[in-house]
Amino acid sequence: MAQYDLNSLHLDKSNNLKTSVQASFDKTIPIVDLSKMDHLEWKKVLSAAFKDPVKLLEYLELDKEEYLNKVQVDSQFKMLVPLSYAAKMRKGDWYDPLLRQVLPVQDEVIESSGFVSDPVGDLQSEISPGVLHKYQGRILLITTGSCPVHCRYCFRREFPYIDSIPDKKHWQQTLNKIQEDKSIKEVILSGGDPLMLSDQRLEKMCTDIALISHVKTIRFHTRVPIFLPERITSEFLSWFGNLNINKVMVIHSNHANELDESVGETLIAIKNNGVTLLNQAVLLKGVNDSVETLELLLQRLFSFQVLPYYLHQLDRVKGSAHFEVDKKKALDLIESLRNRLPGYLIPRLVEEVSGKRSKQTIVKIEK
Repeated sequence: MAQYDLNSLHLDKSNNLKTSVQASFDKTIPIVDLSKMDHLEWKKVLSAAFKDPVKLLEYLELDKEEYLNKVQVDSQFKMLVPLSYAAKMRKGDWYDPLLRQVLPVQDEVIESSGFVSDPVGDLQSEISPGVLHKYQGRILLITTGSCPVHCRYCFRREFPYIDSIPDKKHWQQTLNKIQEDKSIKEVILSGGDPLMLSDQRLEKMCTDIALISHVKTIRFHTRVPIFLPERITSEFLSWFGNLNINKVMVIHSNHANELDESVGETLIAIKNNGVTLLNQAVLLKGVNDSVETLELLLQRLFSFQVLPYYLHQLDRVKGSAHFEVDKKKALDLIESLRNRLPGYLIPRLVEEVSGKRSKQTIVKIEK
């Protein structure tokens, strides 16, 4: 487990923002030997995850009585935090950026204008159960409702997964739709998190897709390598690496403290199996809304062979208003990053607008 130098981490409690300006990682961490990872081990790890906010606060040595009024214990969108991720949080620090992403708080139940259940128009783009066709040349499959963690700003936190997953009985129907539309060059596996499926199920899905001649790329959108690196086993890498198709994996990391050596070794193992690795981060108030924090994140990702893809403006899902960073500040952050980093480490600042046929690049504030 990575160890952090607490003296190098700064807390600004005056405005409830905490910025990690430097993280020190223990270089003595042993390299992960994926060949020895049992293919069911990740399920055991997930079963031991924190599901009770009060238990998590106790683990982090936070005074649950003092903070109980800030925690929304009874929530329809339940908390789920793997122990390995909680271990990266700073004990005794209510404003830890990793904790802030996953802890249910009362701010989530405050009604905010413009924050809705389906902020990106998923449901209006659904052409069959779990099949979304928003963008030219690409189709997205909602493969599962399961995730290794429940991010509090998740834009699909109210998505009706029960009615919208291309399960086994609908799978041939889904394949037929892809086969019939010769314009589809890329199939995106999303969720939930597609890597929560079993190897058997995933391999079949990917193999079937790879056999469709006009599909050139399979893309995964996942947080599993960050939150549940145990899932990336030698079995997974074996069949995934042998897929005869272009493979892209877009991971989602928001803060350098998420990227310890265990995660890094997992990312490099994926990369070495012929996968293009990209990262999309969501700009979150109190988590990564400083140039120092973003710079560290981008540099840390690159050290593990991951290139930046998007810095995403918050999708305005109900319950997430307290995370929103205004666009002017977002643009200022991107400009500051340009003055500090080479161009290949600058992500595109984007937002998703319901009904639009692509992500919208933010280059100026609309009047």
